[in-house]
Amino acid sequence: MAKMVSVASYNTSGVGGGRKPLGKASPLANSFSLIDYDKDHRFLIMDCPTNSTIPLYLKEFARLNVTDVVRVCEPTYQKERVESRNVRVHDLPFKDGDVPPASVLRQWRELLAARVSETASRAAAGGVAAGGSGTESEGDGEPTTIAVHCVAGLGRAPVLVAVALIERGMDPLDAIEHVRHKRRGAFNNRQIMYLAETYKRSSAGFKAASKIGLSIRSTPISSVSPAPSHSDDAAAPAAATAATTTAGNNNNTAAATTTTTTTAGAAEHAKATADADLALMGVHKSSFFRKIFGMF
Repeated sequence: MAKMVSVASYNTSGVGGGRKPLGKASPLANSFSLIDYDKDHRFLIMDCPTNSTIPLYLKEFARLNVTDVVRVCEPTYQKERVESRNVRVHDLPFKDGDVPPASVLRQWRELLAARVSETASRAAAGGVAAGGSGTESEGDGEPTTIAVHCVAGLGRAPVLVAVALIERGMDPLDAIEHVRHKRRGAFNNRQIMYLAETYKRSSAGFKAASKIGLSIRSTPISSVSPAPSHSDDAAAPAAATAATTTAGNNNNTAAATTTTTTTAGAAEHAKATADADLALMGVHKSSFFRKIFGMF
């Protein structure tokens, strides 16, 4: 079962040459959520950077060993600035508040399978070079991280992370609850119903895909799905202001910016969260009765 850690409390002091942990003093502490995928890989759900705030994100990407950034909203920053730091940017946009189309799911699964396969290949090569069996894992090092963001990191990005957890074998309801536990307000009604009732785990799965030698992507992938609007994810319009005007300001000013919101936006966010909670309760009841009466 995946273990989720808040970046605000995540400590990297024991790895990577004594890196300092990302503490609550960071303006990004409240907009990052780390979710472990396995011992060698993890996800970082976040809101969208801008050209003015990208330096802050790049600094934390280095701390968290981010190798890829998947953006599912329209571009809000120049990807060249990220790729210059050896971090690959992948554009997989889909409609705001919606569920991912088949083309996005396919490319997302391919990316994850490729990274798992890539890690296994490096570990095998290292084991053979050291005179071992070639089956050792590189789990002794810091996990690699795939960052995923939409606008506020509360709709489209969490859906992709939940899909990854489901593909790895987690029960859909557990995946939803685990993501929401660390990312309060994640998912809207439609996304919850999609993950719990509609989405079906691929037959191959990531592990099987890596075993049959899935080709490793060395260049970013791009989606052919329609570009979404620049509006916030349906479940979280209030959080879209997080860390968007912090460049050139001190940390206190930046931290205040991440919590700035309008009264109307906060009310809408609260309502969307409450509606999603009710939807999840309905899914639980539906699944319970299906299991009791043998409808599965």
